[in-house]
Amino acid sequence: MSATELFISGIGISRGVLSTIVAHAVEKVEGVVRVGGNDIASSLVSAFTSRSVTPDAAVESSVEDGELRIVVHLAVFYGYPFTKLAADVRNAVVVAIHEQVGVEVSAVDVCIDSLMFPKE
Repeated sequence: MSATELFISGIGISRGVLSTIVAHAVEKVEGVVRVGGNDIASSLVSAFTSRSVTPDAAVESSVEDGELRIVVHLAVFYGYPFTKLAADVRNAVVVAIHEQVGVEVSAVDVCIDSLMFPKE
C-alpha cells in the first residue's frame, strides 16, 4: 500500500482525491473562508490569486479500524459560532464522501487555524 492511497471497503482511493472531495464540499459551508489554515504560503496564495492552498496540505485522511477518519484545517470568518460551523463542516464532509465514494466516515475533526475579520 502506498502512502498516497487508502484502502477501505474493498477499494483503493488516493488521499488527493479524498482531499479534493472534502475541500469542494467544505468551501460551500457558510462562514468558511478557505480550506487551509494559518501558514504564510496559503495566506499569500489566497491573497494574491483566486486559488486556495492545495487541499492535500489542508485535509488529512486515514483509515483506523477499517473506518475513514478525516481532519480538515480551515480559515473561517469572524462572527460564525465555532460549534455550529464545525457541525456544518462535519455534515458537509460526511455527505460528500458518502455520495461520492460510498463509504461511511467515522470521524471528522475540524481545526480552525485562522480567523478572518470583515473589511470595514
